[in-house]
Amino acid sequence: MSNFMKQQDENELKKVIFLLKKSFYFAGFVSLFINLLMLVPSLYMLQLYDRVLASRSQETLIMLTLIVVVMFAVMGTLEFVRSRILIRVGNAIDAKMSTRLFDAMFALANRYPGKSTAQPLGDLTQIRQFLTGTPLFAFFDTPWMPIYIGILFLFHAYFGWFAIFAIIVALSLTLINEKRTKSGLEASNRHYQSSQSFIQSSLRNSEIIEAMGMHANIRRRWYGRYISFLNEQSRASDEAGLWSNASKTTRMLMQSMILGIGGYLAIIGEVTPGMMIAGSIIMGRALAPIDLMTSTWKQFSTARIAYDRLGKLLAEFPETQSPTPLPAPQGFIDLEGIVVVPPGAKAPSLRGVSMSIKAGETVGVIGPSAAGKSSLARAMLGVWPCANGKVRIDGAEIGHYDRAILGSHIGYLPQDVELFDGTISENIARYEDPKPEMVVEAAQVAGVHEMILQLPQGYDTPIGPGGIALSGGQRQRIGLARAIYCYPKIVVLDEPNSNLDDVGERALVGVILELKKRGTTVVLITHRPSILGITDKIAFMREGQLHLYGTRDEVLAALAPKQTPVEQQGGQS
Repeated sequence: MSNFMKQQDENELKKVIFLLKKSFYFAGFVSLFINLLMLVPSLYMLQLYDRVLASRSQETLIMLTLIVVVMFAVMGTLEFVRSRILIRVGNAIDAKMSTRLFDAMFALANRYPGKSTAQPLGDLTQIRQFLTGTPLFAFFDTPWMPIYIGILFLFHAYFGWFAIFAIIVALSLTLINEKRTKSGLEASNRHYQSSQSFIQSSLRNSEIIEAMGMHANIRRRWYGRYISFLNEQSRASDEAGLWSNASKTTRMLMQSMILGIGGYLAIIGEVTPGMMIAGSIIMGRALAPIDLMTSTWKQFSTARIAYDRLGKLLAEFPETQSPTPLPAPQGFIDLEGIVVVPPGAKAPSLRGVSMSIKAGETVGVIGPSAAGKSSLARAMLGVWPCANGKVRIDGAEIGHYDRAILGSHIGYLPQDVELFDGTISENIARYEDPKPEMVVEAAQVAGVHEMILQLPQGYDTPIGPGGIALSGGQRQRIGLARAIYCYPKIVVLDEPNSNLDDVGERALVGVILELKKRGTTVVLITHRPSILGITDKIAFMREGQLHLYGTRDEVLAALAPKQTPVEQQGGQS
């Protein structure tokens, strides 16, 4: 189907399709009988002209008509069966691949945040629609063209040779259509992806755009990309329409010409009038798959592009086997000379960072802006892979843990708190079946319980995508409750007090003290010195390197003469 497909023997989607090959074979077997029954109209016409009209027998006409009705009913049933088979094949492919693509999409988003998109699921839908729609019928019907040509040869050699000539012409038009539209469709698809990506990123920043009067500029930039997509698509559609109409016109012309040949042969007595009419119908049926293939080539090309795109995505993010389950972590963290290059960047944000954190310790991470603090948090959690070095939890590399199991023992509060579409209870419980008592306890410890009770439906209040109805401080405190839900063994807090007032900061201190009491390892990234008093150790970072690491008093004493590294730290790193 494409060069990429030929090169990728381990293409997962291809393997899934091959697993269902028996269903395709059965659909092809059903297609044999459908195509045989397609001969019924022409044979009926042949009998009418050569037998019924000659004998003027009403009984023969009635019997032939009844047989034709039964044959059409059988053909309709087989068409329905074939359609149901292909629909179920498409659903089976979707069921086998949708969750796999879901995982690959999140892997893509973690590695290349700017490229995050839901397009792969749309690509899978396009492939499924192609497999269950009329375009695929052309591929099932094409192999039976020799049957029709053979029958035409039985009528007369001229019929057979003319049919072969007509098929060659029709195939030539199909190949020209493919060559002329392929590049245009690919370019159109690229421009569409670009415009969609741009508008998605713009919508995520709609408040900034509105506040700073950038709406017209953003619209102009998006419209330029969208117009490029429309222009390429229009050119490709014009080409496809030209050759599709040429194919249809050619088929009608060939059917008329074979009537002329039949008329000549009937005049000289080499065929009957019935053969003349039936020959035209049969040749039309022989050309129909090619005509359908040409008219639906755009759908085929779109499905092929989607197939290639999914193949590349799945190859880049292969399915990982669940590792051997490890014991629940106790909270020991070891960083062994880690080097981290942020997604899309060339220079590392962390260079040779090594540190050891004992279970139950609270470590404050400080440093100026762009010191690598947030990169450190992401590396500790395994969100960003290390270009060099290792992150270990309880002595095991973090990649050796099953993420689904390890995640229940980790709490994380990023700088930009994102809440999900659902109730407050569902958000705090991480979309698990909520344990009401644990949800309430987490909210109480995070100091957000009273605020939640003031909402219209309390813990069952829907907050909408991103928690848009909540203030920044409210989202941060709900995110904090989510991070400490069921008291995980490791909690990483990245600027947890950036949006908190004095009351919220006191609640945050209470949260960390409660976690310390329960033996939880806490990594606290902050630029506010006031909260460092509850830490056991402090890590001071600058320019992606760990400059100081030790007990709180030792590090603060070492920094005291400089003063500014603590007071002038930035929030984002």
